[in-house]
Amino acid sequence: MNMRSSAVVTYTVHEPPDAAADRVDRAGDLVFVKDGFHWLTALCPPLGFISKQLWLELLGYVLIVGAVVGLLSWAGLNPSWIALLVAALNFYLGFEISSFERNNLDRNGWLTIGSVTGRNLSECERRFFETWLPDQPIITAAKSQAMQARPDRSSGGWPFGAKA
Repeated sequence: MNMRSSAVVTYTVHEPPDAAADRVDRAGDLVFVKDGFHWLTALCPPLGFISKQLWLELLGYVLIVGAVVGLLSWAGLNPSWIALLVAALNFYLGFEISSFERNNLDRNGWLTIGSVTGRNLSECERRFFETWLPDQPIITAAKSQAMQARPDRSSGGWPFGAKA
């Protein structure tokens, strides 16, 4: 019996605030944020925050963990309990890193334009673009004007004056 993986992943799709008018340019700027657990963040949150370029969240993590560890040590709590509490926080952050990433994008003016599910990123991108691309403009006004301003080459004439 062939057991295929039935794991499904979900991505949210985000568009930058200054999105291009042309659909191909817009598609290249979209960001897909995976929803789910991230092991790197659970094992070492600073590396998880750095990998996602979440600098404010990294600073917050360092300050909060430093303050909590210092306060609990000062209060005389057993170091094993402090390590367990930090490990629990790290495990929780493994689930929440994608929410931090989405909030960071929102804070910077990005728009959430959809979500998609599939077996992997490639399938999710294909599914999203199959439904999103047909509704998008094909060419920008600037490109259209540039095409109209081109010299007519259908007559076979030299575009920069007479041939010598």
